Amino acid sequence: MNKNMKRLFYLMTGMISVCHYMEAENISISTPNTTLVLSAEKGEDLKYLYYGEALSSEDIKSVEYAGMYNHSAYPVYGMVGKGETALAVKHGDGNMSLEMCITGVRKEKNDGKETIVIEMKDRVYPFYVNVNYAAYDDVDVIESWTEIRHEEKKPVVLNQFSSAYLPIRRGEVWLSHLYGTWANEGRVAQEPLNPGMKIIMNKDGVRNSHTAHAEVMFSLDGKPQENNGRVIGAALCYSGNYKLRVDTDDTDYHHFFAGINEENSAYTLNKGERFETPRLAFSYSNDGLSGCSRNFHRWGRNYKLANGKVERKILLNSWEGVYFDINENGMDQMMCDISSMGGELFVMDDGWFGDKYPRLSDNSSLGDWVVDRNKLPNGIESLVNDAKKHNIKFGIWIEPEMANINSELYEKNPDWIIKAAGREPVLGRGGTQVVLDLANPKVQDYIYKIVDDMMCQNPDIDYIKWDANMSIMNHGSGYITKDNQSHLFIEFHRGFEKVCQRIRDKYPTLTIQACASGGGRANYGLLPYFDEFWVSDNTDALQRVYMQWGTSYFFPAIAMASHISATPNHQTFRTIPLKYRIDVAMSGRLGMEIQPKDMTEEEKSLCRNAISQYKDIRSLVQFGDIYRLISPYDKLGVASMMYITPEKEKAVFYWWKTEHFCDQHLPRVKMEGLNPSKRYIVKELNRIDNEPLSFEGRSFSGAYLMANGLDIPYEHKVDYHKKNDYASRILYLEEVK
Repeated sequence: MNKNMKRLFYLMTGMISVCHYMEAENISISTPNTTLVLSAEKGEDLKYLYYGEALSSEDIKSVEYAGMYNHSAYPVYGMVGKGETALAVKHGDGNMSLEMCITGVRKEKNDGKETIVIEMKDRVYPFYVNVNYAAYDDVDVIESWTEIRHEEKKPVVLNQFSSAYLPIRRGEVWLSHLYGTWANEGRVAQEPLNPGMKIIMNKDGVRNSHTAHAEVMFSLDGKPQENNGRVIGAALCYSGNYKLRVDTDDTDYHHFFAGINEENSAYTLNKGERFETPRLAFSYSNDGLSGCSRNFHRWGRNYKLANGKVERKILLNSWEGVYFDINENGMDQMMCDISSMGGELFVMDDGWFGDKYPRLSDNSSLGDWVVDRNKLPNGIESLVNDAKKHNIKFGIWIEPEMANINSELYEKNPDWIIKAAGREPVLGRGGTQVVLDLANPKVQDYIYKIVDDMMCQNPDIDYIKWDANMSIMNHGSGYITKDNQSHLFIEFHRGFEKVCQRIRDKYPTLTIQACASGGGRANYGLLPYFDEFWVSDNTDALQRVYMQWGTSYFFPAIAMASHISATPNHQTFRTIPLKYRIDVAMSGRLGMEIQPKDMTEEEKSLCRNAISQYKDIRSLVQFGDIYRLISPYDKLGVASMMYITPEKEKAVFYWWKTEHFCDQHLPRVKMEGLNPSKRYIVKELNRIDNEPLSFEGRSFSGAYLMANGLDIPYEHKVDYHKKNDYASRILYLEEVK
């Protein structure tokens, strides 16, 4: 049907008042180096035309004639046949179809970004969808999300409600994504996209990044490369259950959809109510996976991560040092030790609370956030004062979304937990743990009060470790009405966000870590309220190389808590030398997870030196541009990466040996991202060798280092009784002035 025939059809059917005809308008949405082009003709569906490298104004005008894709930018169910869709509903009269047309386009400018809102309406029903795109002025990231509402007489059921859709031209496209489980989070999987459906999803209810991540990268030029090739990355910013779909059908395109997981979560939308989907952030780079990572890191630090421009402190956490064995003398001793090694913060972990039910193990007391006076007779205030005495800050652990049935909270408010009506609750950790119903405003107020009371009583608390150790294991809310029980997962995270917003409004500079059985909450949907996350409960340095590598695909080092722990490791029982443990921890936000009194003076001295040197490179690591060089997943026996300042005058290079064999031949690692015309002097950090490396104090051009690299010895030259099968190096490069 040509345009004149379409116009005549709308006039005849009386629809011209809503979807009137006009000439097609191409909308350009641009970041510094990328362009998204849409066709937004009033009376028609919104169409994707282009996404990729920045286009000239002339090419933007003509791109629709280039024979590229012309897909719906937000496909809806009911009138388009067999294809996958982003939105599917059931109207009050039973009709399950939608047919959207554009009624208007408006632009807004604020907070360093331009937002374009495409307003759409169904051709028959008073059902409205606004498709939003926000493009940042200084980073190559675009966010997309939708707002859904209606004015129908009866409620409309939303059966599917993706945030966004992106068609990707078929070719030799590979998908990179993260998977794992407790103690093995953030692992990298890479695979070619073949015909059929690829689904990545989460159903945990509370934590959403243990078994999979809501972030993916598409390499458009074959097998993924770190520093070459076209890449599109996407991150769904949502703290709850999600679903990512890639449908490779019989067309020339892979169809990518991302949004809330609609399974058992159909949403009944009342007249006048507005449903907003979470944002999908996407980015394009010509510089491989690392190039796409740099875009997300800048965006994360500048716009998403709480206090993302503030350096993080070096801390000691008490958990692996003492577990539940909390007492005043022990905490004071640990504070004294971390202070003597140059640390800046001590965090008292689990085990400090409970009155009627003292917290002696993981099977009681959650919910009773009062000090156990048998362990801490002088309370939290005394510990805060001890920290001041040692010239460090004090932090504390809580798990406020949870309770144990062995608690005064549960005894007084058994209706505050998530449980199926008429059934006994399914219990979690310790055989007694339950999840509080955050859909309930009373529960929201209670959780906020936990933090507010603690901070009002002890305003010098500097850091909170916020844990969450249980899934939603049984479906049911005593607060949500019986006919809307499918809203449970969505309402839980709405309540969670309300609590977080209240806390951040009152305590904007308080450092809060998202710990959720380790790395269960590494997601940009909740990082606006958290300063960092615990990558994994597994502190084994070798396994951390793999986990932190994958996590760095989307999250900057400033957000990744990485701690020096004891040996044998408490999770893997692997014995790894302290030098290696330090060198891995120094690639993220450095901390310690150890009992210092069990360390030798030589070990303390090595840590003291490392902490001092980390302070010299802290801003470089936490705010620098990442260049991943050799992946541990390539099984070449070594992993290597580096951070570089935007001005390219300083860099820090990491090298970890991951395997050890006789007659081993490791690749020489070429560096990336340096200024080829500058010369850099090389200094090794954390040196344990009896003699310096041959290139210590020497200078090399950036061109040489990127073309050739430096030969790294496979072993450390130390006394015989100190030899082991691990080797690692950190090199600091500084421009020769």
